[in-house]
Parts: sequence; structure tokens; C-alpha cells
Amino acid sequence: MTSEVKLAKGREALPMTQPMMAHRIIPVVTLLALVSIGVFAQSNSPSQPPVTAADKQAGAKQGQGPQGARSDNSYVIGANDVLAINVWKEPDISRSVPVRSDGKISLPLVGELTASGQTPLQLEQEITKRLQNYISEPEVTVIVTDSKSQKVNIMGMVTRPGAYLLTSSTTVLDAIAMAGGFKDFAKQKSVYVLRQAADGTQKRIPFNYKEVIKGQNPEQNIRLQTGDTVVVP
Repeated sequence: MTSEVKLAKGREALPMTQPMMAHRIIPVVTLLALVSIGVFAQSNSPSQPPVTAADKQAGAKQGQGPQGARSDNSYVIGANDVLAINVWKEPDISRSVPVRSDGKISLPLVGELTASGQTPLQLEQEITKRLQNYISEPEVTVIVTDSKSQKVNIMGMVTRPGAYLLTSSTTVLDAIAMAGGFKDFAKQKSVYVLRQAADGTQKRIPFNYKEVIKGQNPEQNIRLQTGDTVVVP
């Protein structure tokens, strides 16, 4: 062999120097450290229970069920009211229905039933009871979307005359307040309520605002009924 070949073989046989070994070891150590940190973090994270099909169904039901909109359980449904009846996951039954003059409504599978005189909650329970023969665990919501039965009229020298929604506790004073109070020159001592009796006759009930606010004759501040008209001369 020539001297050049011997020198090349000698270089191949030389052991790896310390700087070269360090250059190759550092990346390996770094990789092992990162893997160890990942394993440690995973072992110390709180364990999450697996999501079951029942959990998914319950979550979907909670987000999409009829609980988002609740009905007023103090309102008494009357003729000509418009009701939004929703049966969860049953679009063929859910619909908006008017209460007929006879106080009844009609629904698929339910048939005819009397809505007038019931609260939305009571009507929900009645519809649910009837649907149980056809649907497993029906969920029903009844909402009054247009109240045309429980109203009182306020006329005359008030700021905002018109028809107002009536609750079970609305009095003559409440009605005047809802209408924005008296206008100038209103005859506050001569207010009266027109009420239609069962026989069709009309009754006139006097109301002296000046006396009532002074605590005199408080019985004049009667609770209004559906169809009453408060007149302020």
C-alpha cells in the first residue's frame, strides 16, 4: 500500500472524539426529556369518564327541549286566544291554534279538548295525558302568543286609551295607571266601569278617584273582569 492509502485507513479506524459524541448525544437526550414530560403530564391530568350514548342524548335533550320557553301558569285561557302548542320532536303535532268561540281546540292524536278556563300548565297536562297513548313520555309546552280574551278597555281622558291585558288582580287604579294616568281636565270623581251581566244587560259601577286615593270608600277600587270598560269622562 502506498502511504496515502494507509493514512486513509488510519483515519477510518480513529475513535470518535468527545465533541463529536456530544453533538450526537444531545438531540437524543432532548427527545427523551420531552417524551418523559408528556407522559408525566398525562398521568397527572384528571381522568375523564367516557361519554356514553345516554349522556349525549341527555345533553341534546337539555339543549333542545321545550324548557327554554315556559308558559304563564297564572293566566286563564279564554275564547279567541291564540296558543302555541309544542310537542318536543313531534313537528306534525306542534302548531299554533286559536281557541274557538266554544272554548275548544283541536290537535292531531289529541282530538278536541276544552282550553277555555284552563291555565297553560293545566292544558299542558291534559294534552300530555292524551298523547301518552301514542307517544312515549311526550313533552308539551303551551304558550299564549296572542291574548284576545283577557282584556279590559280604558277609554276617555287618559294618556293612552285602548285595550290592556287583564290579570286576576287588576283593579280600577291599576287600569288607570296602565293607561298613563289622567289627562288635564279629566273628571276624576266621575270615573265609572261598564260591566256586562250574564243576561246581556250593562251595569255601571261608579269610581271616585279622589276618595279612593285618600282611603275613603276603598271598595270602589274593584277588581276588573274580562270585557270591562273603564270610562274616564
